Amino acid sequence: MEKMAEVNRQWLLRRRPTSNVTADDFEYSETSIPDSSSLRPGELILRNLLFLCAPTMRNWMEPPGNSLYPSIAIGDPVMAPAACEVVASAREGVPVGMRVTAFTSWQDYQRVAADHPVTPVPDGLSVTDIMTTYGLNARTAYFGLLKVGKPRAGDTLVVSGAAGSTGSVAAQIGKIMGCRVIGIAGGARKCAWLTGECGLDAAVDYRSGDVQEKLRELCPDGIDIFYDNVGGDILQAAIENMAKFGRIILCGQIATYTEGGPARGPNNMMRLIYGSVTMQGFLQADYEDETDAAFRQLRQWVDQGLIVHRADIRPGFERIPQTFAALFEGGNEGTLLAAVE
Repeated sequence: MEKMAEVNRQWLLRRRPTSNVTADDFEYSETSIPDSSSLRPGELILRNLLFLCAPTMRNWMEPPGNSLYPSIAIGDPVMAPAACEVVASAREGVPVGMRVTAFTSWQDYQRVAADHPVTPVPDGLSVTDIMTTYGLNARTAYFGLLKVGKPRAGDTLVVSGAAGSTGSVAAQIGKIMGCRVIGIAGGARKCAWLTGECGLDAAVDYRSGDVQEKLRELCPDGIDIFYDNVGGDILQAAIENMAKFGRIILCGQIATYTEGGPARGPNNMMRLIYGSVTMQGFLQADYEDETDAAFRQLRQWVDQGLIVHRADIRPGFERIPQTFAALFEGGNEGTLLAAVE
């Protein structure tokens, strides 16, 4: 275990973003590190190592009032999923030096309450592994496709945001299930990775050409399952091409997170009615009781070489706001992580 620093660096929410996230939305601060001598039973002090940059965090920066997700208070450290090391413990079974994952915030050290859940990192895995290949986004892909999409061999599956952390895993699980899989991504390089490394049947570059028309060409019999990470115009393009009794998995709406206000929905509801199309949202937490089984299955598929994953790790505590903002610029390749240094 490394020696604890003398100050606790923090990034606070300075103001609520109105469109794209910028570095000016956050404020750097320093405070004293938590006092380990006053821990109450069950409390921990964690040293943050890696922060996951997840699109849904943009929702947490919205004003309070939406009961579906939390709202970060102005002046508070920004909440984030993290990989951590336990540096002080008053909790049985969680010793000093244990590596864990937890929801913490953008700071070096965090004191957490006795009821704050932490999950040990399994032996043989790095903190990068547990935040990427087997992390929150991978489990989201697993549950969304298998529990909501219910793929069958021969189905045509289309995944938006397919080169991203969640989308790429969902697409590859689709191939494992025997689906014909088409990914939608931004740029020729990402599309080449999908058809090359990930083994997808085709990829659509939304930056070049009409997505709706391209999907019509690639899916002449319609889309059986659409795994949506994007929303907006991409969702509408898929709706116009859904097969009878098609299933739409609503995982994310990153295209609308920076618009302000509620995410806009489909503009042709009759297409859903006459197509007998199902749309269902979900959270990976809906299947919390099946997390261990999902982890075991994902690990088996990775060991068999059936799933590949990319990690985009950007070092520097001082650069965390810029790293997070890159998520909405489409420049990251794989799971975007901010490394604390």
